[in-house]
Amino acid sequence: MSSLRETMAEHGFESNDDYDFQVRCLLAATRDRLRTLSIQGDGERRKTSFAMALARALNSRHILYHDFSDRHPPTPAVILPSSTDAYGRHEPAVEPFDDVVSEACALSEAESTTLILDQLQTADFREQIRIHRLIRDRCWHVGDAPYIANPRHLLLFLISETPLYPALQQESFRVWVGRVSERRLLMTPGAFGLRSDAIGLLTALNQLFEGIDATPTRQEVHRLLNDVLAQVQSCEHLRQALFGRCEGIDRERLKHPDLEPLLAHIIDQRQRYLDIEEVIVTR
Repeated sequence: MSSLRETMAEHGFESNDDYDFQVRCLLAATRDRLRTLSIQGDGERRKTSFAMALARALNSRHILYHDFSDRHPPTPAVILPSSTDAYGRHEPAVEPFDDVVSEACALSEAESTTLILDQLQTADFREQIRIHRLIRDRCWHVGDAPYIANPRHLLLFLISETPLYPALQQESFRVWVGRVSERRLLMTPGAFGLRSDAIGLLTALNQLFEGIDATPTRQEVHRLLNDVLAQVQSCEHLRQALFGRCEGIDRERLKHPDLEPLLAHIIDQRQRYLDIEEVIVTR
């Protein structure tokens, strides 16, 4: 069975970090409130990618998304016009935020649903108070109409670039999503379909990654190795391949003179590996 990390990678979020423990804590939370995940970190829109991939990895039947920074949200499938109540008072059309939350509540009545609320720092502070009440009371009000959320089926993911309203934060389980992985990948020849004598090349690459404090993912290393073995001929080529394939690498740092020996060592190990391969083929 695929791990959570592998499943999320299939849905567009790749990381060396394993979030299985955090997700188990979230799902095991008491059902007297909505299970809520506060996604924090320095990953910018990577946090959005994490939320979407996690919702899909958890097999949510419905995934609803609202971005508070989007001033022109998508038009809902059903547009509810403004109306008047029994006393002739004018009632405005339902706002997109109210529309998506009420829909999530309705869908959760019978099916697994994940509601992702993104860029909360741009929302009116009163909306965070309303979200806190939704978590606590499992009910969302649009005018006089209540929408009941089923805590067995509804998951709530919150993404904000600034601290949440304290009471709202206390109701959430926090997870950190960084711009790059915190965990360093263990690189072995077999993991990348290489012969055992590629260990020198992988060791040289790992020394460089340590030197520039980089933690590329398995897919990034795999693509980089393809470039190194098929295209790279010089240290400058290698710099371009590293920057082109690995997220979070400082381009200016790659130009620093103290990295030149590490880059040259990779080129040397590459040639050793290819020369051995050529001898084997010739025989």
